[in-house]
Amino acid sequence: MDTTEAENQKKPFVVGLTGGIACGKSSIASLFASLGVPVVDADKVARDIVDVGSPLLKILASEFGADIINEDGSLNRRKLREIVFDPNDKEKLLVLNSLMAPAIHKELKRQILLKGQNADYVIAMIPLLFEHKLEFLVDRVLVVDVDDDLQLKRVMARDNISAELARSMIENQVSREYRVKKADDLIESDDSPLDKKLNVVLKLHNEYKQLSSQTNN
Repeated sequence: MDTTEAENQKKPFVVGLTGGIACGKSSIASLFASLGVPVVDADKVARDIVDVGSPLLKILASEFGADIINEDGSLNRRKLREIVFDPNDKEKLLVLNSLMAPAIHKELKRQILLKGQNADYVIAMIPLLFEHKLEFLVDRVLVVDVDDDLQLKRVMARDNISAELARSMIENQVSREYRVKKADDLIESDDSPLDKKLNVVLKLHNEYKQLSSQTNN
């Protein structure tokens, strides 16, 4: 099925999976995927649209400097992060989002339509769902919530960065309280084994199938 055919199909029931940076969204998404639910990953979309040689990558290099490009032509994400999350220059992050957002939104919608044709529902994993006001893409919002201290430790360890840069990245997202308030469903993230969360995911899975059935009838 090509893009044009997909656009003519009925929009599937979409669950927006979101949460703060390093909250464990990918782990929860993997549990849904193990149940046969298609997952559309906004972070993967964001990586793909700035792949080596892409027009958007050239635009980013023009805007933020040639040193954000590695020798092999790929994007130096660490360098770009350091630039756009500079606490003394908030404007650069706004510029990056204005360049990336339209392309990400277009590709997200395309993949949701394509992957959702033969499924009860689709999980759309969108970290910046609220920040980019993408609620219109989803029918229900599932938030993965994490304790503030644990989140900070995870970001520092994952990206091997300072506490200052990690806090800047966290503070550039909506607050934890805002996400929880906006959630239709909530999963608490901690350091317990992933299989401990499977029962919660199974319960939500059955609920989403029921909601999808009601929506499509």
